[in-house]
Amino acid sequence: MSDLGRVLIGLGLLLLAAGAVMLLLARAGVPLGRMPGDFSWRTRHTTGYFPLGTCILTSAALSLVFWILGRLHK
Repeated sequence: MSDLGRVLIGLGLLLLAAGAVMLLLARAGVPLGRMPGDFSWRTRHTTGYFPLGTCILTSAALSLVFWILGRLHK
């Protein structure tokens, strides 16, 4: 059971770091969630949102970070 506790603590710290990065990016003026390519639509009773541009940017940034970490790990 202690392994599960460690995993949960690790995930919590990861979420905390991701939240801090999101706050810092918002203060820096990076419009995550309102980028070109982010789709939103509203009808009378529903609202839909698909952040395609934000997903592509996040994927590219994480790919670069993991590529750099992989090169440093060798």
